[in-house]
Amino acid sequence: MQATVMTATLLGVDALPVEVQADVSSGLPMFGIVGLGDTAVQEARERVRSAIRAAGLQFPNARVIINLAPAPMRKHGTGFDLPIALAVLTATKQISASLVEGATAVGELALDGSVRPVPGMLAHAYTAAQMGYDLLGPSAALPAAAVVGRVRCRIVDHMSALRCGDIVSREPHCTEPFDRLSLPDLADVAGHDGAKRALEIAAAGSHNLLFVGPPGSGKTMLARRLGGILPPLNDDERLTTALVHSVAGVDERPALAGVRPFRMPHHSTSSVGLIGGGSPLRPGEISLAHNGVLFLDELAEFGPATLQAMRQPLEDGSITLVRADGRVVYPAAFALIAAMNPCPCGYLGDAEKRCTCTEAMIDRYMTRIGGPLLDRIDMRIRVDRIDPGRILAAAEEEPSESVARRVNKAIAFSGDRPPTRALTGGRLLAACLPNRAALTTLETLARTIGLSGRAVTRTLRVARTIADLAGETKVTRDHVLEAAGYRIGDTV
Repeated sequence: MQATVMTATLLGVDALPVEVQADVSSGLPMFGIVGLGDTAVQEARERVRSAIRAAGLQFPNARVIINLAPAPMRKHGTGFDLPIALAVLTATKQISASLVEGATAVGELALDGSVRPVPGMLAHAYTAAQMGYDLLGPSAALPAAAVVGRVRCRIVDHMSALRCGDIVSREPHCTEPFDRLSLPDLADVAGHDGAKRALEIAAAGSHNLLFVGPPGSGKTMLARRLGGILPPLNDDERLTTALVHSVAGVDERPALAGVRPFRMPHHSTSSVGLIGGGSPLRPGEISLAHNGVLFLDELAEFGPATLQAMRQPLEDGSITLVRADGRVVYPAAFALIAAMNPCPCGYLGDAEKRCTCTEAMIDRYMTRIGGPLLDRIDMRIRVDRIDPGRILAAAEEEPSESVARRVNKAIAFSGDRPPTRALTGGRLLAACLPNRAALTTLETLARTIGLSGRAVTRTLRVARTIADLAGETKVTRDHVLEAAGYRIGDTV
C-alpha cells in the first residue's frame, strides 16, 4: 500500500516542494525514512508513531518506508512530521485520500497528537499559493496564508480530527494585530544637532553612518532613535522582510505591520551569527536587518574577520553562502549604523580628558575595522560630550515625529526613482542632474583628499538624498559640500 503527500523544505527564504511517499508492506515491523533527512527528520519516527496512537488511530505493525523526493536534496526540520503521518494513514486507508489531495502539509507533532507550527510558515504558504494548493496545517498557519493571499487553509490542530475527517477548510485571516511598541524619541537627546541631521539623511536614503566619540557622548542613544524616523515598509518590502524572519523563527508580525527591522547584535557575535550559515543554513543578522538597520555598537570590538565579511553584502544587498550541501542566497539590503570610540581609551580628541594611547595602539585599534569597510560608510560623524548645563536645562528638542514627516516627504519627492543606494554610474548622474559647479566641487574634493571611486559615488548619493530633503530636483554645490563634509570630517 502506497500514498503520497506534498510538503516542502526550506532552502534560504524559499520552501521547495517535496513529495512524502509512504510504502506500507508485509514483513518485519520497522519504520525507516530515506531521502537525506537531517536529525530532526529522522526523529520524526517517534513523534509520528506516538501522535498517531494518541489520536486513537493505528500505527501499522508492518514494514513502513518513507521516501522524501527528490532524494538528492537535503531535508531539514520538524515540519515533515505531519505529512509523514498523513502519508502513513492514507496508505493504510485509515483516512481518505481526498483529505490530502490538492494540499501541501506542514506541521510538527507533539506526542499527545497536537499539531504545532514550524519556522517558515510564511514561506510554506507562499509555495502553496504558487502551486495552486491548499495549505494543510495548524491554525497558526492562517495569518501567514492571509499575508500571501490566493491560498486556502485546511486546519488540523490535533491528529484526532483525522479520525472523523474533521478537517476544517478556512479562509485565511490575520489574528490579533501587532501592537507597535513606542520607539525612543529624538526629543530625549539634548544637542547633537549635526548628528541628528545625519540620522535624518540616513533614514531618508538608507545610508551607512558611523558615530565616533568618547564614552558617554550619546552615540548609542542617538542610534537607537533612528527607528522612530524610518519610513514604514511598503507592501513588497513587508513580504520579503517577513519571509526572512519567518524562516529564521523570528516573529514576523512587526515586519507585516510595516515596522522596519532594527537589529543590534552584541560585539561577541560570531561570523556565522552575523553573516549567516550553520547546518542547516540560517540567515544571519545582516539578513534579519533586510530593508532595515543593522546597528553595531562598539564597532572596533567585533572580530576583524566578522567585520570584513560584511563588505560584499554592503555592496550587493545580498549574501551568498556556499556549502557542501548547497548554495543559498539571502537578501541583505540594510543600512549600517555603527558607533565606536576614537581610540582604545576612548578619549582621543576629547576636550576634557587626555588620551593615554600611543600612536601604535591607535593604529592597531583602527586596523581592526580596516579601510575597505570604512570606505563603504557614507557618513562619519564626530559625537562629543554635551555640556551638562544644556542637558539639565531641559530645553525643548525636535521630536522624532516631525523628523519622520520630513523623511517621508523626501521619499515621496523621489517618486518612482530606484532607491538611492542602488544608483551607480550613469543612472546616478541622471538621478542627480548635478550642475557644473556641483561636479567641479566634487572632482576637486576627490583629487585633493584622495577619494576612491566608491567614495565619490557614495558622496554623490548622499548629496542626492540631501537634495530630496530640500525638495530640489537637481544636486547643487551646497548639497555636495554638505555630503562631503560628513565623509571627510575629523571623525577617525
